[in-house]
Amino acid sequence: MNFFHSQESLTIIEWILRAVVGYLFLLIATKLLGQRSISQLRFLDFTIALILGNIIAHPLSDEKLGLSGSMTTTATIVLLYLATSWLSLKWNFLKHFLDPAPITLIQNGQIQIKNLSKAKISMDHLFSEVRKQQIEDIQKVALALWEPGGTISIFVSPQHQPATAADMNIHKAAFSLVKPIIIEGSTNHKLLRQLGKDSAWLEAKIRAKHQNIHEVPLATIDDQEQIRIYNLLTNEKGDQSLASGNG
Repeated sequence: MNFFHSQESLTIIEWILRAVVGYLFLLIATKLLGQRSISQLRFLDFTIALILGNIIAHPLSDEKLGLSGSMTTTATIVLLYLATSWLSLKWNFLKHFLDPAPITLIQNGQIQIKNLSKAKISMDHLFSEVRKQQIEDIQKVALALWEPGGTISIFVSPQHQPATAADMNIHKAAFSLVKPIIIEGSTNHKLLRQLGKDSAWLEAKIRAKHQNIHEVPLATIDDQEQIRIYNLLTNEKGDQSLASGNG
């Protein structure tokens, strides 16, 4: 366990062990930080990411720095992050400091110049974000907000929104989410349990379609428990693709 402490030099094995331990420890620390800190870098999350990156990186490249000290510091930072996140839920001042209210950039087709400066957003960037929403005219934007996470939420004026089935009094089938139940012959048993089914039920469904469950490249199931099998197709060049089979 000498690779934990500062050394004049480390062997190849000790360098590998230090990297493995640092990697696994950082995985655990990231897991404790939570999914939100990964998917959305808020002000606090960005600060933590910078700190943790520097703390762990140095002992992984400098044998004179001990790994145990960096791991202790990292654990302390993670605990401080969790405590701050919890306090922000209880203390409004801290909540508004870490997650400020969104800033209005466009309202009823009018660009709020002062708020652009406040959010430090250029006019070109704002128009770029509007184009990403396939909106060609700024006058069609009812509201655009600069969110605390750094994204821009854009809402189109009702008169410029496409007509929906509800607007036209058209009855449509209920929403049904299609999920993969078999991938390359391997069954998603967790999904089966969520549906209240077992492997025998699935195998019977697949056999009814004259298929061997272990030879199915892809099969999906919807909320109505309808199974669709996708078979491999080979074109003249020998390339393979998936196509819906015997529905």
